[in-house]
Amino acid sequence: MSARRGVTILGSTGSIGCNTVELIEARPDLYRVEALVANSRVDILADQARRLKAKLAVVADEAAYPALKEALAGSGIEAAAGARSVVAAAELPADWVMAAIVGAAGLAPTLAAVRRGAVVGLANKECLVCAGQLMMAEVQKHKATLLPVDSEHSAIFQVFEFDQHDKIEKIILTASGGPFRTKSREFMADVTPEQAVAHPNWSMGAKISVDSASMFNKGLELIEAHHLFDMPEDKIDIVVHPQSVIHSLVAYVDGSVLAQLGSPDMRTPIAYALGWPNRIEAPAPKLDLAAIATLTFEQPDPVRFPSLRLARESLRAGGSAAAVMNAANEVAVAAFLGRKIGFLDIARVVEKTLERVPHEEINSIDDVLAKDAEARAFASGLIEDKA
Repeated sequence: MSARRGVTILGSTGSIGCNTVELIEARPDLYRVEALVANSRVDILADQARRLKAKLAVVADEAAYPALKEALAGSGIEAAAGARSVVAAAELPADWVMAAIVGAAGLAPTLAAVRRGAVVGLANKECLVCAGQLMMAEVQKHKATLLPVDSEHSAIFQVFEFDQHDKIEKIILTASGGPFRTKSREFMADVTPEQAVAHPNWSMGAKISVDSASMFNKGLELIEAHHLFDMPEDKIDIVVHPQSVIHSLVAYVDGSVLAQLGSPDMRTPIAYALGWPNRIEAPAPKLDLAAIATLTFEQPDPVRFPSLRLARESLRAGGSAAAVMNAANEVAVAAFLGRKIGFLDIARVVEKTLERVPHEEINSIDDVLAKDAEARAFASGLIEDKA
C-alpha cells in the first residue's frame, strides 16, 4: 500500500473492534482513521479516538452524547450521536470499513458503506443472515468488496478459486464443538451461563460464546457462507474439529481439498481483511503443528444440537425465515444469560418462533427490521409465558 488507507470502524469497542484498533495502532504508517462508532461505551471510544487521532467519534445512544463530547473536549475530534450519525459515519470517504456492530443495528450503516463502493470487512452476521440476497445484490451493483472477517469465512475466502466456481464440489465449515461437545442433553439441561460462555479455544463475547455452545453460531455461518460464496445449502458441510486449527476447507472436483490453518486468534482474519490484497503482520501466536501433534474431526450430533437443522430449514425456506431465526435466537440467548430460561430452551424458542411467525419476501432493510421486530416480540412472549 503506497498511501495510508482511510479506515472507519463500526463497532470499535467490541472485541472485533478492539482487535482492529490494536492492529491499526501498530501500523500508523499504513492507516489513518476517519471515524470510530460505538453504542454507548464512551470511555473506551474516547480513548480509542484520541489514541488513533480519529476525525470523528459517534455513539449510537444519544443519551451518551454529552459524556462523549466532554471526553473529547480540546482534542479536535468531532463528536456525534444517534442512528443517523452512525450511518453518516459509514458514508464518510474511508477506503476500508470494519462492519462490527452487533445485531440489526449494523444493517443500515453496513449497507451505506457498501452503496458507496467501499471495501468492507464484514463481522456483522445479521447483514447476510437476515438480508443476504439484498446485501449481495447491493455489493454487486455498487462494485463494493466484501471481505469476511469470521475466521471460517476468511479461511474459505483465502482458498476459494472464484474463477473456477463450477469446479468446487463443496465447502466445509469447521466447528470447535464448544464447551458441551461431548455432553449429554441431560447435562446441558442444567448448565449455567458461566459454563456456556467458557469456550475451550476462543476468547469471545457472551452472546457469540453461547451461540458456539449451542452451535447456532455454526448455523448462522452456514447461511452466511451460502450468500458469500453462492453455494447451495446441500454443498455446505459442517465438521467438528475440536482443536480449531483448520478454520475451514474447500473441496474441488479433482479430489483436492484446500484448507487454511492458524492459531485460534481473531487478529489473524482481521489482519487479512485489513491488509487485503496484501498481508500485514499480526501478533497472533504462530502455529506449531508438532506441538499440537493431533488434529481430529467428527460429525456434529443433530439431536444434541438441533440448531444446525433449524438453520438449514431456514435457508431452504428462504425469504424472512433466517431473519426470524436470528431474532428469536438473540432473544432466547439474552433470556438464558439472564437466567430466565434453560440452555436447551434456546432451540425450543427458536423452533416455535419459526413455526408461528410467517415467512415473507425481503425487499428492503425496512422489511428485515419489521420481521425482526415481529419475531422478537413473539419469542419474548414465549419466554414470558414460560416464566
